[in-house]
Amino acid sequence: MLGRLGVTPDRIVSPDIDETPLKGELPRDYVLRMAAEKAVAVERASDEILIAGDTTVAVGRRILGQAANDAQQRKFLELISGRRHHVMSAVCVVATDGTARTKLSDSIVKFKRLQHSEIDAYIASGEGQGKAGGYAIQGIAEAYVTWISGSYSGIMGLPLYDTRNLLISAGQPIA
Repeated sequence: MLGRLGVTPDRIVSPDIDETPLKGELPRDYVLRMAAEKAVAVERASDEILIAGDTTVAVGRRILGQAANDAQQRKFLELISGRRHHVMSAVCVVATDGTARTKLSDSIVKFKRLQHSEIDAYIASGEGQGKAGGYAIQGIAEAYVTWISGSYSGIMGLPLYDTRNLLISAGQPIA
């Protein structure tokens, strides 16, 4: 997705952090904390601009992270079936001077009421494994979306508008 901004990362690192929500933590606070913690967890050379991010799906105050297995993915899909949910993506950019700036993209997605057979087929596709809320909007699941409000790229996991602005403020030339 960074390629859409004309940016090619020099390296990609997956930080090993505890992504467990804190007791009573709201989804918005959780996703912002995750992006910031991921940024801190990655060593950065003094001439590097670092981008870290996180995405979560929320139904009310309930955080739907990455489904650990088929049963949890089914539970997530049944929960969002026929209703609105929020997809929150936070991006943290650390400039070469060490200044960190973070932005939150909050989009609303509504799924059609899913039939059990549709949930079964989607889980069998494997597409939603490792995805927040148990689905990936940029694939088969897009056919279940009745409407969205917000950033499509944010729902995919990297809000390009916010990322672009953060990179510009960090001194990264963007066309």
